[in-house]
Amino acid sequence: MITTSSLPTSLSLHNWEHLAQYAHTTKPPRGQQRNLRPGLVVVRDVRMRVRVPRSQITILSSDEGPTGNITQSSYSQIPTSNKSPPFLNPKPLFAAVRIPNPRSSTMSQSLELLLIQFLMPDNDARRQAEDQIKRLAKDPQVVPALIHHLRTAKTPNVRQLAAVLLRKKITGHWAKLPPQLRQLVKQSLIESITMEHSPPVRRASANVVSIIAKYAVPGGEWPDLLPFLFQCSQSPQEDHREVALILFSSLTETIGDSFRPYFADLQALLLKCLQDETSNGVRVAALKAVGSFIEFTHDAAEVIKFREFIPSILNVSRQCIASGDEDVAIIAFEIFDELIESPAPLLGDSVKAIVQFSLEVCSSPNLDSSTRHQAIQIISWLAKFKSSSLKKHSLIIPILQVLCPLLTESANREEDDDDLAPDRAAAEVLDTMSLKLPKHVFPPVFEFASLSSQSVDPKFREASVTVLGIVSEGCLELMKEKLGPVLHIVLGGLRDPEQVVRGASSFALGQFAEYLQPEIISQYESVLPCILNAIEDSSDDVKEKSYYALAAFCENMGEEILPFLDSLMGKLFAALQSSKRMLQETCMSAIGSVASAAEQAFLPYAERVLELMKSFMVLTSDEDLRSRARATELVGMVAMVVGRARMEPILPPFIEAAISGYGLEYSELREYTHGFFSNVAEILEDGMVQYLPHVVPLALASCNLDDGSAVDIDDSDDDNENVNGFGGVSSDDEAHDEPRMRNISIRTGVLDEKAAATQALGLFALHTKSAYAPYPLWFTYLLFKFFFKKKPTNSESCGSLMSSRYLEESLRIMVKHSSYFHEDVRLQAITGLKNMLIAAHAVFQLQNDGALKAREVLESVMNIYIKTMNEDDDKEVVAQACMSVADIIKDFGYVAIESYMPRLVESTLVLLRQESVCQQIESDSDVDDDDTEHDDVLMDAVSDLLPAFAKAMGSHFAPIFATLFDPLMKFAKGSRPAQDRTMVVACLAEVAQDMGAPIAAYVDAVMPLVLKELASSSETNRRNAAFCVGELCKNGGGSSLKYFGDVLRGLYPLFGESEPDDAVKDNAAGAVARMIMAHQESVPLNQVLPVFVKGLPLKEDHEESMPVYSCICNLVLSSNPQIAPLVPDLVNVFAQVAASPLETPEVKVQIGRAFAHLLSIYGQQMQPLLGSLSPTLANALAAIAPKS
Repeated sequence: MITTSSLPTSLSLHNWEHLAQYAHTTKPPRGQQRNLRPGLVVVRDVRMRVRVPRSQITILSSDEGPTGNITQSSYSQIPTSNKSPPFLNPKPLFAAVRIPNPRSSTMSQSLELLLIQFLMPDNDARRQAEDQIKRLAKDPQVVPALIHHLRTAKTPNVRQLAAVLLRKKITGHWAKLPPQLRQLVKQSLIESITMEHSPPVRRASANVVSIIAKYAVPGGEWPDLLPFLFQCSQSPQEDHREVALILFSSLTETIGDSFRPYFADLQALLLKCLQDETSNGVRVAALKAVGSFIEFTHDAAEVIKFREFIPSILNVSRQCIASGDEDVAIIAFEIFDELIESPAPLLGDSVKAIVQFSLEVCSSPNLDSSTRHQAIQIISWLAKFKSSSLKKHSLIIPILQVLCPLLTESANREEDDDDLAPDRAAAEVLDTMSLKLPKHVFPPVFEFASLSSQSVDPKFREASVTVLGIVSEGCLELMKEKLGPVLHIVLGGLRDPEQVVRGASSFALGQFAEYLQPEIISQYESVLPCILNAIEDSSDDVKEKSYYALAAFCENMGEEILPFLDSLMGKLFAALQSSKRMLQETCMSAIGSVASAAEQAFLPYAERVLELMKSFMVLTSDEDLRSRARATELVGMVAMVVGRARMEPILPPFIEAAISGYGLEYSELREYTHGFFSNVAEILEDGMVQYLPHVVPLALASCNLDDGSAVDIDDSDDDNENVNGFGGVSSDDEAHDEPRMRNISIRTGVLDEKAAATQALGLFALHTKSAYAPYPLWFTYLLFKFFFKKKPTNSESCGSLMSSRYLEESLRIMVKHSSYFHEDVRLQAITGLKNMLIAAHAVFQLQNDGALKAREVLESVMNIYIKTMNEDDDKEVVAQACMSVADIIKDFGYVAIESYMPRLVESTLVLLRQESVCQQIESDSDVDDDDTEHDDVLMDAVSDLLPAFAKAMGSHFAPIFATLFDPLMKFAKGSRPAQDRTMVVACLAEVAQDMGAPIAAYVDAVMPLVLKELASSSETNRRNAAFCVGELCKNGGGSSLKYFGDVLRGLYPLFGESEPDDAVKDNAAGAVARMIMAHQESVPLNQVLPVFVKGLPLKEDHEESMPVYSCICNLVLSSNPQIAPLVPDLVNVFAQVAASPLETPEVKVQIGRAFAHLLSIYGQQMQPLLGSLSPTLANALAAIAPKS
């Protein structure tokens, strides 16, 4: 029991008054002093050398202490566990003492009034208070003043605000405080934690303790903090146990490693608190404390120990859900989230139990949407980061059996947050699972869709088509194989009597059109009429989704659209003139796709479309601006189809309307306008120069806009701070603590505008090249004054904008945006940098020091590309960097990139090994090859670098190829997807073509793979394999001769009627031609030539024309005896080649010489053959024959 005799007789209250002295610089005049309400303070144990006269010590009775305070009746000594760590000191730490408050001070008085003012509802008053608080907070004396208000303010809000401010400012001031004051600050914070009755204030004080502990504990300045926590956590008093756990959580952010030696003791303590039967608050605090230790759990022993928490977490969560306390379950899900993302294998076999619990929660319709959403999110994270664990524990089908039916839940959109709706959340998880585990997901999903499509319940029929649309991206290869049955379900849904089913079917068709290419287009005869019927549906929702389907479907069509064009445009014109604004917008998107597909066949409709768009491009009402944006986009798309000759004369009014839209303060309109000007630049090229002074400053202004980004800082338990508006005073100078950043949110409209403007600048530079010249200062000034209603400011970079050139300022933007936080903007910057390099080359070659400047631009661009390849976390951005490097090699040659080759090769090697940053986002490392999908976004671009290197370096590429060969061949294993092998074979073929003779060293390793691919079920694989064997036989030297027989046997079926693909036949012909030219003696011409010639002329892949016709012509000109029987066939082939507009003049010259040679040999025997030709062919052949 704590009694007066347990305290020294020399303790004095002088020290509390001494603390107050630090809070003021001047003493108030006599007569103005006032007595403040006395406060409660706890004096530190006997180890503290402070003096308080015994007469001033008062032991509180139980009715004097506020709830949660340490009183004589409820607390004598905090008991300690028998298993406590050896450093714990069981001595009593506190005695309760009543002391008078410090004297009033200028700082303290001012701060008190400002804190109260800051909490007022008046915004002006709040802002004034915030400014004054920030000024006072620069003075170290603010620390004791805030401590004073933390302990004595009458209202909890003021005490909490004092703690919040203290947490933000204590780091900057701590080192400036005298040791005695630092000791008193620590003492006062512990008092606040143990005696404060307001939970938010206790939590805020705990956060301050954690900040101070970051500096004090490692240096040994706070030796009794950890003993206090262990003792407090075992107190019989609920509040003490809870606050100790809160402090444990908070301290892990600053001194987490200090707890590692005591992990076993902490585990026992936390397990006990998780099972606390008397206090929900303690259980919740224990859950949070468990979560906070995740990042400090690394070695095997700790991992095994940590896994023991999971059953208790699940038990507590189930109990709390049963009692209606769902918040606890949400905390548990947050912990599971951290476990999943942790690099340590903390889940183990608990995955199964976690999934089972999550499925129980998400399938319970009586639970709150947010709770169910958290449960579904856990499944999503497991699918993303631990997909192999789901497969290992046979959890995929149980998950799908719950998630697919969740799609039938129709959320009340007026009451529920769309983002929390179970059907939407389930759809996101299904999408993720289909991307990660397509082979395991599609069969049960298709079974659900097939059964549900026959249900009497329209919600299940809707779900049947919805789920097929959702998984179409991830399961695209499997769905292509079952396209017929899949389309049967969806097209049936378009005829359903329920509009929700018809709408979902239209959406699914749109998804198919995006992802199931090109197979879906081959079904246009059955699909397109159904979509045309759907756009005349009585439901606006169905119409809108049908326009989306139409736009997506037509975007990838070509001449197949022509039979439908007239009726289709009739329907679209009618809808454009009579529908609601929302439908008009989707209708415009559909017209744009139709125009792109129909190309020149669209010209008869272009004039009417453009005329209709004029009326939309002058709309100014807020509700009409989205339609104006879509109309602006459509004009740009139509202009691309119409072309420069027809479009340039009628462009000015459209450009004027587009520029005027900038003054309407609508980000989406500016975004689409940048796209419009990008299209205009592409069709006008040098004709765009006249518009540059108008459009470049607008694009730069959009690039320099404040994007409204907001970083969400994880301040542990500071939610109440934000709720009460305390966040505004905490963002200035001296907060040096390092909070964890959780996420970044921005105004997405501005982000899209930035991306479009960045793209536009790149295209302006690309298409105007050397004319990318300076713009006048006066125009920029007027532009900002008129459109943006202000003068240009430094924050918008207009000081430099006024005096710089387009190129220099645009390049600055590209460099800046190449490291922008959002990948959409980075992607456009990476693309634009290459365009800037092309423009720089054109601009600087006209200047005396141009070569040096161009080299500097190249240096900047290449360094950014290499950095992006190594460090960017987005695959599409990295892929674009790879493609841009390949383009630079092609455009500027090896000399330009020679000095960068070592770094480029190293970056390429890392990407081929799949070890780059963008390939390490997914932490599930045990994914089998048979679950791997081809990474067409990234790896196709990476593999294209090797041929680019080979083309630039020729045979000198051999040593580099030796280092890249094995990592590349990993993608050719039989267990890999067929598209991986396509990529490898295509890469090898191009390398063999350009590296030349050194490829011989790889023939034995490559030829078995390529021969197998000649019989692939994939047309693309057969085509690439045929090209590759030809190059291997051509450049493989003696190494390839032993394979000639196998190669010819593999190629033979590709010439037959059973081969449906003309491009495959053309490449087979190219392979045979290369074999004959390389080693004619090793080819049985009497057997090969008849088959070879029968496959001519080439029908699709005219890149093979030169080797094929060169081979034939050489045989003719050398009077090879095997040619004679084939002369009639050759004359017919020569005539078709001569008449073809697709063949080059070089090819026709060779054909002409060979034909003349035949005439010279066979003379009159040729006349019947020539007479059998049509006049067109005969004239074409005569035209290419050399005149004697």
